[in-house]
Amino acid sequence: MTTATDITLGITTAAYPGAEPRMLGTDVREDVEAYLARGGYAPLRDPEALLAEVERAGLRGRGGAAFPFARKARAVRAGEAAPVLVANGEEGEPASVKDRWLMRTRPHLVLDGVRLAAALVGAQDVYLYVSDPASAASLADALSAFPAEGWNEISIRVHRVEPSYVAGEETAAVRSIEGGPALPQDKPPRPFEAGVGGRPTLVSNVETLANLPVVHRLGADAYRALGTEDSPGTFLMTLSGTAHDGLYEVPFGVTLADVLRWLGDDPARVSGALVGGYFAGVMNDRVLDLPLAYGAFAEAGSGLGCGALAVVGDDGCPVAVAAAVMDYFARENAGQCGSCFNGTAAMAGALDALRDHTAEEADLDRLRRWATDLRGRGACGTLDGATNVAASLLREFPARVADHLAGRCDACPDATPGKVPFAVATEPKEDLP
Repeated sequence: MTTATDITLGITTAAYPGAEPRMLGTDVREDVEAYLARGGYAPLRDPEALLAEVERAGLRGRGGAAFPFARKARAVRAGEAAPVLVANGEEGEPASVKDRWLMRTRPHLVLDGVRLAAALVGAQDVYLYVSDPASAASLADALSAFPAEGWNEISIRVHRVEPSYVAGEETAAVRSIEGGPALPQDKPPRPFEAGVGGRPTLVSNVETLANLPVVHRLGADAYRALGTEDSPGTFLMTLSGTAHDGLYEVPFGVTLADVLRWLGDDPARVSGALVGGYFAGVMNDRVLDLPLAYGAFAEAGSGLGCGALAVVGDDGCPVAVAAAVMDYFARENAGQCGSCFNGTAAMAGALDALRDHTAEEADLDRLRRWATDLRGRGACGTLDGATNVAASLLREFPARVADHLAGRCDACPDATPGKVPFAVATEPKEDLP
């Protein structure tokens, strides 16, 4: 049975120079006494005032969509039925580890955010939605130590789900909590309109919720002292593909080149990156000097997503990376939408052929068409992520694509077909009993 004695992830963590850590700040699991000593679980006297402060702070979702938290919370609160809160910790993104780290290492920060979010929307039914056994054990242990007066009449449950790429999608979470499979459903309605039990439901990523106590403690102005106008604060970056892989708390607005230099890696050795986890696709070396902020990445035709960046070195091949990600989508899609099931398989076949130097120009023509025509057709974002991968490879690396079409690439003999690229290990430092 998994216990919460020592279940922190064996991964390097650090805060960017000059930025006092808000999410990080400990190498061991934080118990309730340590969290209270840091000012945690501060009394909430005026939920409406805090919601206004959160709105002014500009807190945006950290799960991938970056939707303004306050706007979503107000929509849920305005519903006709009693609201429900789902803290989404089902981190199905292989290139990200931030949510598991928070739940395993700083469970009380997460629960404090849950407490505040429940008060902001008026929810008395709360679900902690997780797949990672160690995270579930950590949260359950933290709940047993939670100050009794903090919850009032809130009912809170840890809901376990089998891990998958699509299980963290908000309608999949609702479906699972209601007793069905953790598979996405057609929209509308969206959960904020009609979610668990048909009631308005706030499904919010655990890193997003963990920012609420920070806003509560600092206030909007101090919260905005870091970050940019459209992306205030800090975010947790899962960095992989470098000599210093780890989880880093970084202010929005710095660049990937800044982060690499700080860690002692040479940006000149980078040819590009897989950005936003698997969802936003690949970018060439222009990613190095792009401000790490939602607006800047959107203007560049990409997305910061969940904050995961996987570096492709100058000895790596973006074609092989894109093919491996597309193979993953073809394996891990929900299998319930024909456009996604068939579309990811077709694009995977084309990219595999390109990787293996057997593709023809007609294959690229089909890939370009699919990357445009299949967008938006699935019940969830998986097919959009797949089209992002195909479109971004063709846009960002035309010379590499042409080399593969011509049957040459120096980096590809080391590529492993079918490998899950940049997957971050989530084993704890010690074996769990």
